[in-house]
Amino acid sequence: MTRKYFGTDGIRGKVGVAPITPDFVLKLGWAAGRVLARHSQGSRTRNLVIIGKDTRISGYMFESALEAGLVAAGLDVTLLGPMPTPAVAYLTRTFHAAAGIVISASHNPFDDNGIKFFSSRGTKLPDELEREIEAEMDAPMQTSDSRGLGKVTRMLDAEGRYIEYCKSTFPLDANLDGLRIVVDCAHGATYKVAPAVFAELGASVIELGIEPDGFNINQDSGSTAPEGLARAVREHRADLGIALDGDGDRLICVDDSGALVDGDELLYIIAAEQQRATGVCGGVVGTLMSNLGMEVALRELGIPFARARVGDRYVLEMMEEKGWRLGGESSGHIICRDVTTTGDGIVSALRVLAAICASGQSLRALRSRVTKFPQTMINVRVARRTDIGGNATIGDAVRAVERALGDRGRVLLRPSGTEPVIRVMVEGHDAAQVEQHARELADVVRSAAA
Repeated sequence: MTRKYFGTDGIRGKVGVAPITPDFVLKLGWAAGRVLARHSQGSRTRNLVIIGKDTRISGYMFESALEAGLVAAGLDVTLLGPMPTPAVAYLTRTFHAAAGIVISASHNPFDDNGIKFFSSRGTKLPDELEREIEAEMDAPMQTSDSRGLGKVTRMLDAEGRYIEYCKSTFPLDANLDGLRIVVDCAHGATYKVAPAVFAELGASVIELGIEPDGFNINQDSGSTAPEGLARAVREHRADLGIALDGDGDRLICVDDSGALVDGDELLYIIAAEQQRATGVCGGVVGTLMSNLGMEVALRELGIPFARARVGDRYVLEMMEEKGWRLGGESSGHIICRDVTTTGDGIVSALRVLAAICASGQSLRALRSRVTKFPQTMINVRVARRTDIGGNATIGDAVRAVERALGDRGRVLLRPSGTEPVIRVMVEGHDAAQVEQHARELADVVRSAAA
């Protein structure tokens, strides 16, 4: 059954354009409440939903709509206010709530918003529950009688609870004394908690992106625009910079020279430290887009590596399937499954900082162990749906490039899930060769799709 509203990361879109409208979100809250109430009967979870949001101006409107819908369905609600996505997942688990809901569009601009659900375990809501909620949306909305309405409370100490949780994931025998760190919160949900976590562990923190006004979330700041962070690191002669996105589930760093350190390199640093500290890392899950250089570097340490489909949902699924504790994406969405159930930018940053403390080496030195392969991506716009795998001409062209690259490169063709585009990616050790092969393959795809 195809889902009507839910994508791979909840429901997201432009504010005021269906389905991101107050009336839809009101009905969504009611439908979710009805479904969650049914599943909570006889279980250990409470008849409670925890709601957090990022700093977008529209968050107030959707928070009220969700609250009203859930209460009308008979569920209690606890409001957190602006809190990182992983904090909502954590507090949902610790309060044994039926679900957690985040009002956020992550790294998107302020005029987008979205609704994302967490299960009682702090993981993405199972597909079958999302389908049940969608089916419930078709029923007429009926308010519980007055005795059956839910109640609403506000968690006043949510920030402190999450700060202490984050700090608990950092080694007890280490501290950040002597480290100068620039932290860019993207004017988003981490603007209060992230600087506090690093400062309370001893770091000297220079703060960026901590003045949200409802409109400036992710604007020229955070993990999707780290240029300002790089300048600040150089200006303040800091040891490193940390960039989070609007809802706090992604991490990108820059080293002391201002050079970008992406999710692939950060994954390697965390995995290498786990291997050193415990003697075993288990394995690392990346995605189809993870750089081949990281895979090679992990192989040299004897750490297994596997690729999932693009999307943190699929990364986590493969981690659970293999029993591995670490996975993530090049974008900086990193899951440390031994302590979290979702991507957490602050916790991931603490893992990187723990590696710096344990090794006595700089971030620049630790990331130098990964030699990233040149990668060229070309988006081929197509007028009609093309069966990439079943097209003989495309298949022959791909195999020819793969033979030319040998075991020092790879080819990936995949259709975009959101636009009429086929992404052609070639990766290898020679940049000029990679670009040439990518252009040739893009021409073949363009012709085949014409």
